[in-house]
Amino acid sequence: MSTGKPIGIFDSGYGGLTVFRSIFQQLPDYDYIYLGDTARAPYGNRSFESIHQYTWECVQWLFSKGCPLIILACNTASAKALRTIQQQDLKNEDPSKRVLGVIRPTAEVIGDYSQTKEIGVLGTKGTVQSESYLIEIHNFFPETKVYQQACPLWVPLIENGEYDKPGTDYFVKQYLDQILAQSPNIDTLLLACTHYPLLLQKIKAYLPDHIQAIPQGDIVAKSLVDYLHRHTEIEKTLTKNNTQQFFTTSFDMADFDHHAALFFGAEIKSGFAEIKC
Repeated sequence: MSTGKPIGIFDSGYGGLTVFRSIFQQLPDYDYIYLGDTARAPYGNRSFESIHQYTWECVQWLFSKGCPLIILACNTASAKALRTIQQQDLKNEDPSKRVLGVIRPTAEVIGDYSQTKEIGVLGTKGTVQSESYLIEIHNFFPETKVYQQACPLWVPLIENGEYDKPGTDYFVKQYLDQILAQSPNIDTLLLACTHYPLLLQKIKAYLPDHIQAIPQGDIVAKSLVDYLHRHTEIEKTLTKNNTQQFFTTSFDMADFDHHAALFFGAEIKSGFAEIKC
């Protein structure tokens, strides 16, 4: 175990690895610890209370491993747990530590992608019900109309290895048809779940040429680069030994490694994380 000060990256499962991949590409020198709470995934249909509890337990575990900065690379956790963690939990834990999410950095720029100023948001049931994107995008782009569509079957299909199978096409087209039926002027679709980049090719195949699908990984990574430039007091605490560690709350680490490699784009070897409930 590293004795350094790595950047912690958390997700309920594997999806956050698509964000981690982008972060690592833009900030390769830093040390990282990734934690996937696969034993309790998926988070999408769970209550606010459960998601906050699980997320905070995992954040504390990453703190215990020396991480002064943690990225919630999970839209559901960012929507349902981040605010409470930032405004309440950190005050009791350590105000010098930082926990960031993926919704705000995405909302800050997504309006710039749209020419028609009409955007569709595709996410889990939990993210959609929270209305976090509606609120945040309106704050930065009040003239932009935002439509939402929950895609509850996409994550299970992806995590069961069906993301590239022909049978998944039906459900990809179904949710796309539903979101596009809300307005003929939508020209930008935000993939507001970090799993969804694995479906990107299928999504593009069912979209007209004038509609673009935007994953979050590069957006979040660029935002983190900017954050570290602006917050040198945090950046200076981080160690740079180019190490990456992966952990899962599941006992089946081999299964985690197999699935995680698809998201991260490289083979990994994970360890077991015992989370104290």
